[in-house]
Amino acid sequence: MLRGNALAKVDAKGRLKLPSAYRTIIEPNYGREFFVTSLRGESVRVYPMDVWTAIEAKMAQVSSLNPAMNRLKKRVHYFGQPATMDKQGRLLIHPLLRERADVKGEVAVLGQLDFLEVWNRAAFEQGLVSDPLTDDDLAELSTLGI
Repeated sequence: MLRGNALAKVDAKGRLKLPSAYRTIIEPNYGREFFVTSLRGESVRVYPMDVWTAIEAKMAQVSSLNPAMNRLKKRVHYFGQPATMDKQGRLLIHPLLRERADVKGEVAVLGQLDFLEVWNRAAFEQGLVSDPLTDDDLAELSTLGI
């Protein structure tokens, strides 16, 4: 289970050094192969390849005429690239996605249970302020048993 937040760095070559807290979980359970993509270009999603192929299997069951699925596929494939973690625990983030999500220097890496989400730290913290967790959100979550 990937949880919590760890600060990390994206180097000048666009490589994210996976925080050791995540690497010690990912490497023995999922290996070194990943699919690195985004849904909207505002953050980077790092999926272990096994997790991503399970998502692709679900996507393949939806009609190619479904507009929402087509929009999703366009975005994840436009931003997405396979990546292999090197021996130092680094993953290359595709230049197009790196630029769009503005992930360089210090970034926030959040565990999202079975994938990682990488954010420009300043943009993420601004989002916490501009899009707060509201009482209505908490009420809705309680109906979900959370």
